[in-house]
Amino acid sequence: MLSEAWQHAWALVTAMLASTEGIVALVSVLIAGGLVVAATFVRTMIPLRWLAVGSNLGFLLYGALAPSLQLLALHALLLPINLWRVAEMVRLTRRVKAAAASRDASGLWLRPYMRSRRRAAGHVLFRQGDVADHLYLLAAGRIELLEIGVVLEPGRIFGEIAFFSPDHRRTFTARCIEPCQVLSIDENTVRQLYYQNPEFGFELVGLVAGRLSADVRRLEEQLKPKPPTS
Repeated sequence: MLSEAWQHAWALVTAMLASTEGIVALVSVLIAGGLVVAATFVRTMIPLRWLAVGSNLGFLLYGALAPSLQLLALHALLLPINLWRVAEMVRLTRRVKAAAASRDASGLWLRPYMRSRRRAAGHVLFRQGDVADHLYLLAAGRIELLEIGVVLEPGRIFGEIAFFSPDHRRTFTARCIEPCQVLSIDENTVRQLYYQNPEFGFELVGLVAGRLSADVRRLEEQLKPKPPTS
């Protein structure tokens, strides 16, 4: 059985080598197969997707010249999907780089990946001790963190400390002072974006570190001894 399969494969290769179209088809399928093998050694998503695009093109050429309608149809479907995913990741990379270059800590580069909701005045987004399953961006309105009396203005990301903390528990209660537009992103989406583009993860780490530094400075200001009154 194995011998017959090898004989059939060799006869197919020999027949393909007899014509220019067959040679082109054979070379294209070998390159496409090599790209598939190379993709197994790639750890980041953008190079992986580009290798997938290259293999799609190779299999498309083979399917058209061999011909193989099933292979042609399959990779004609996969090619636009892989190109779309590449475009998405390239856009994310550019947003992250732009945010890092401009020291943009507002998190507006996250906006395309977030869901928007309107909340009425007095609405409580989360309470102290709740499980932190979303990270938030305030697009409009004002929100108060009740336990410390801090008022958040539009453009501010909040809820990220508990989002990345080991116990995933909220340390404050967030309540809308007035009607607000709040954007949110869930943990699964953040994980997907991180695996697709590690630079996204580094920017989030910078965001959390910046917030922690600001909280430390605020605490230091509160603990400074007040000058004696005359």
